[in-house]
Amino acid sequence: MYDYLIAGCGFAGAVMAERLASASNQKVLIIDKRNHIGGNAFDHYNEHGILVHKYGPHIFHTNSKKVFEYLSRFTEWRPYEHHVLASVDGQLVPIPINLNTINTLYGLDLSSAAFEEYLASRAEKISPVRTSEDVVLSTIGKELYEKFFKGYTIKQWDLDPSELDASVTARVPTRTNKDNRYFTDTYQAMPLHGYTKMFEQMLSHPNIHIMLNTDFEDIRNTIPFRNIIYTGPIDAFFNYRFGKLPYRSIDFRFQTLDQEAYQSCGTVNFPVSNLYTRITEFKKLTGQTHAKTTIVFEYPVADGDPYYPIPRQENQAIYNQYRALAEELPNVFFTGRLGTYKYYNMDQVVAQSLALHKKITEEKISLECVQQ
Repeated sequence: MYDYLIAGCGFAGAVMAERLASASNQKVLIIDKRNHIGGNAFDHYNEHGILVHKYGPHIFHTNSKKVFEYLSRFTEWRPYEHHVLASVDGQLVPIPINLNTINTLYGLDLSSAAFEEYLASRAEKISPVRTSEDVVLSTIGKELYEKFFKGYTIKQWDLDPSELDASVTARVPTRTNKDNRYFTDTYQAMPLHGYTKMFEQMLSHPNIHIMLNTDFEDIRNTIPFRNIIYTGPIDAFFNYRFGKLPYRSIDFRFQTLDQEAYQSCGTVNFPVSNLYTRITEFKKLTGQTHAKTTIVFEYPVADGDPYYPIPRQENQAIYNQYRALAEELPNVFFTGRLGTYKYYNMDQVVAQSLALHKKITEEKISLECVQQ
């Protein structure tokens, strides 16, 4: 008899498994329908010996000391600050938009103060701000919106920015300084030996048993357990009672080239040109030295593995119905991007699972006190 059956072996499930096993001394069975641990953060050495991320680039960054210190129990780190360039008007310019972006794009020499005035003169007064389009137009105006955001968003989501929640474009702020980093978080690093090695350490506790190539539906009624942690799509758990929650997926196309480097930074975005949204070169992320290099092109698609919950009010309404069902179930807990239909970063998923473990532990202690 297992104390917990955990469905999903990505960050959400692995953190729960580790905490329940080591901090709460619970016996845990963690399963995954894929043939590997790590979820979408899984990395491996390809046939050329280059460390790649199978499901696209995963860049770790967080402002949470608690999250960073927790993960540091399972990995050493390689300091890494991510840089992204956007291909716009035949030039490669920094993204998020900053002072260097505008000065390079237009051949200007603006100061930060002058750039603020420049943006203010072009920003459109929109109230209330409801959509992704509203966010950008009210910040930088129509011209920059069309150069950097509109085409990229349509490719990524197959929706016009006016149809998406404001949270989508709010994730990419505009800066009036010359900071070219994609993220400005306090902690920015990559697992020194890769994400998979980190997950192996996280799941090495003797209280944890791992079953891969295993579907939740195939064993939920055959293996005895007391509680469920579910990190898969919440609509699938309830057999799509209220319909399927929509996701965007990605078609990853990898190429290995007989050259040491392909591009000048980790990722290059293509807001307007091409059918793909971006190209990532993995050696820039991992710091690996190799005579060859591997890159990946990302083509957003409607069908495939569920990567990105689509943030629209009608989708949130469907999720809310599933959440109401979930709240009625005893001893079943939902966490992670798919389990809570939320566009979380990796550190947010870790924080969510740490918080869930704390909640479960406190509730168990309270129940035991009442029974005594």
